[in-house]
Amino acid sequence: MLILGIETSCDETGLALYDADARQLLAHAVYSQTAMHEAYGGVVPELASRDHLRRLVPLSRQVLERGGRRIADIGAVAYTEGPGLAGALLAGAAFARSLAQALAVPAIGIHHLEGHLLSPLLSTRAPQFPFVALLVSGGHTQLMRVQQVGRYELLGETQDDAAGEAFDKTAQLLGLGYPGGPALSRLAESGKPKRYRLPRPMITSGDLEFSFSGLKTAVLTLMKKEIQPEKKDLAREFVDAVVEVLVAKCSLAMEKTGLTQLVVAGGVGANKQLRAALDAKAAATGFDVFYPEPELCTDNGAMIAFAGALRLQAGNTIPATGHAFSVRPRWDLATLS
Repeated sequence: MLILGIETSCDETGLALYDADARQLLAHAVYSQTAMHEAYGGVVPELASRDHLRRLVPLSRQVLERGGRRIADIGAVAYTEGPGLAGALLAGAAFARSLAQALAVPAIGIHHLEGHLLSPLLSTRAPQFPFVALLVSGGHTQLMRVQQVGRYELLGETQDDAAGEAFDKTAQLLGLGYPGGPALSRLAESGKPKRYRLPRPMITSGDLEFSFSGLKTAVLTLMKKEIQPEKKDLAREFVDAVVEVLVAKCSLAMEKTGLTQLVVAGGVGANKQLRAALDAKAAATGFDVFYPEPELCTDNGAMIAFAGALRLQAGNTIPATGHAFSVRPRWDLATLS
């Protein structure tokens, strides 16, 4: 079965074609709205929604052409039902449901985080169930125990800012623009370690909870004390602090669960420093780490198409039919079944 995946939860329009029978991603394309939102220093929901509407048809044609398939070949449409910006979700859902209705095929609403969670399974080197997953992005930092598709147990999460959010806010403090997370990571690569010292929030708390808002505040405090702080060294210290906390919590999660596989997903999962530190920790303590391809770390349609395929294969979801539909701007991943 050929599945079209549609992702429109925030500021990226992603579409993809996944062949469930061949277990192959045929094509995917992502349009980022970064340039449009940069002038405002953050995502403007109304502008995001309107831009999704402009991109959905051209991107659909693009992935069909790249995948060498026709629109009539589509056997199901998977779309992001939530969580995310309500207007952005509605843009994708309306398009997906309309297309599915016209083709007389199922439309399947997918949890955005489930897409991220399962995306490493698309890689050549893929984990096997069960595993621990670190979901780390601009809006979420969570540790989950994944038993199988639809069976997720929350082990711990951030009490305030997500790691990616802390990256972006700190980048703004350093004058790196929006979104600043990737720029901050690149700047840190040339920084001198340990010139500054920032806290490692909750690293010794003994649980699997996170907190990153205080780290951002510590950066601000340090910048006020320093007349001319060396930005690359401060960026290095910030990244080192976040990475140390994430690695420590992941290691503790592996110890507490007794599992031997760790999956890392979400935008921050592309961070080179985090990957290197987790690989080193895994080699030292005897667990395996799995990542999605770097291009699949950010929001994309491939993960939605793939999650839709797994949902259909598992038979534990009822594909949506009819004209009525809704989206879920707030949706707890642990409530899935």
